[in-house]
Amino acid sequence: IRLMAADANLEDFHGETPYNLMFGPDFYGKEKKVFVTFYYKGKNHHIKKSIRCKNDVLTHLYTLILNPDNTYEVQIDGETVESGDLESDWDMLPAKTIKDPDAEKPEDWDEREYIDDEADTKPADWEPKQIADKDAKKPEGWDDEMDGEWEPPMIDNPEYKGEWKPKQIKNPSYKGKWIHPDIENPEYTPDDQLYKYDSWGAIGFEIWQVKAGTIFNNVIVTDSIEEAKEHAAERFEPLREAEKEEKEVADKVEAAKLEAEERKRREEEEEVKREEEEMQRRKEDEERKRREE
Repeated sequence: IRLMAADANLEDFHGETPYNLMFGPDFYGKEKKVFVTFYYKGKNHHIKKSIRCKNDVLTHLYTLILNPDNTYEVQIDGETVESGDLESDWDMLPAKTIKDPDAEKPEDWDEREYIDDEADTKPADWEPKQIADKDAKKPEGWDDEMDGEWEPPMIDNPEYKGEWKPKQIKNPSYKGKWIHPDIENPEYTPDDQLYKYDSWGAIGFEIWQVKAGTIFNNVIVTDSIEEAKEHAAERFEPLREAEKEEKEVADKVEAAKLEAEERKRREEEEEVKREEEEMQRRKEDEERKRREE
């Protein structure tokens, strides 16, 4: 749903119509999430958290509680699935701190915790990865003047132990990982009224429909949580219980149908098997009679 100001032009309601808040489930491709989007200072800001929505055949109740202390709560079927504060979970305000643009890592800052041991040298008998094939012979007719000096082909060395690397030792000059210092962001200005809009007075639905059967109903916008709960108790709870009962009955009917189909399939397979066995016996009897004659 899109909640708009009272002066919204509903005669020309479209995707670009300004709104205060967009809220509700979205089933786009593989994404199945709850959208909570606020319009603030000329931009739409989506929640940074990922909230999974319900994805089944039952009706679900989506609730957004917006508090005057800049906190919020998202509920599905009366259960809290996400909560927090508007400043932290949306990018409506610039960051409080930023990396100091004037700070640079000193050139002599050494972040290497371990270094190669310069005293460690490769053993003289360390085998190379490939060696010349001792069994190879110069081809007959090889002309060194025409073909160049003949060299035996290289083969994998069975004594190869891997690439040699010097031992690692603690770096005496290690200073730890350099951390870029933060400073207060000069563009940051706190706003304790992120939640507040001058007008709430119109509602609309944004629907990208590719599959029939989706129904939106029983929408309430109120400044009373208790009133919302009473509305849910009156409209949603009875529907949820009725749907659960209907689904249980439908599931039992479907299970019985599948069981009957499976039983019929097994019986048909057994019948086919019996017929094949009978045909095989007849063939064997005919073959036996033919040999006796």
